[in-house]
Amino acid sequence: NLGQSTITVEAVASSARAAATVPNAATNRIVGRWLLGCSGLVVGAIVLGGVTRLTESGLSMVDWHLVREMKPPQSQAEWEAEFSKYQQFPEFKIMNHDMTLPEFKFIFYMEWGHRMWGRLVGLAYILPTVYFWRKGYFNRSMKGKVLGLCGFVFFQGLLGWYMVKSGLEEKPESHDIPRVSQYRLSAHLGSALLLYCASLWTGLTLLLPAYKLTETKRLLQLRRYAKGTGGLVFLTALSGAFVAGLDAGLVYNSFPKMGERWIPDDLLAFSPTLKNFFENPTTVQFDHRILAISSLTAITGLYLFSRRMVLPRRAKIAISLLAAMAYGQVALGISTLLLYVPTQLAATHQSGSVALLSLAIWVLAELRKMPK
Repeated sequence: NLGQSTITVEAVASSARAAATVPNAATNRIVGRWLLGCSGLVVGAIVLGGVTRLTESGLSMVDWHLVREMKPPQSQAEWEAEFSKYQQFPEFKIMNHDMTLPEFKFIFYMEWGHRMWGRLVGLAYILPTVYFWRKGYFNRSMKGKVLGLCGFVFFQGLLGWYMVKSGLEEKPESHDIPRVSQYRLSAHLGSALLLYCASLWTGLTLLLPAYKLTETKRLLQLRRYAKGTGGLVFLTALSGAFVAGLDAGLVYNSFPKMGERWIPDDLLAFSPTLKNFFENPTTVQFDHRILAISSLTAITGLYLFSRRMVLPRRAKIAISLLAAMAYGQVALGISTLLLYVPTQLAATHQSGSVALLSLAIWVLAELRKMPK
């Protein structure tokens, strides 16, 4: 009998241990909030990166060291050594040859701030992952998701340096001003947006219980339409990176026409034709306009379609906010264009694209199917 009671005590103890390590509503809330916090930090990195780009500060740090660069220059001699390193590269020689040390300090601190924020993002993902993993807060599918997110953060850092390198290379055959490759800039922004969307989606699905919606044909259509609209918003934001990378916001500063015409003469000036979409500033601006107007039209359609359906209150609020933000974002974009891309307005427009994407993700989270 003693043996039997020992077995019972052990069984109770082991089931208590199992209960402590199985994810439940409380641990899901903690993990969900952590992921939303990480998403917020990623937004900070995106906004800081945009401002770094707009103030043309991104090429001020010509080395990349994971730990050593965390301490910026302190003494006058250290600053002068850093400045003389910068003077070896094309941006100084071609554009900034009359730059003073105080001006260099400003662009250096902009880039340094962006890089340090990136380190903070990395720690915010990796350290809690280790802690929650050991506490047993993740089920099997969540383990795969958080590992993927941590891998993505690491990849993003490498991609950032790969992008900066493209602006430091000597290009004797080119008459262009030194700038980073618009392809690498778009990859860097695109992967930051993907990291943000994945973190936000995972966090929201843990925090917002799925509704038991009746699976009607109209709901399926709405869900499909919302996914397509979200994809269009993402694509528009990505095309904005090409606009930034080529300074394409400065080629035609009129709206709705481009100059005197609806379709500019130099739209397909490069050959082969495909090259225009990624390297011709006129085409890149034209594409961004078309994608923005398409996104606005799609979101307006989504709003009107959803009005004719019985949906939960939260889903209706999300769709209404998405529609309002879309009109605000287009107004911001047109203002940025007409005023010749002032830094604050351009940075606000970029932040607006993240806000719009966030609302699209929220709409999708509200409309998702109940897990089986």
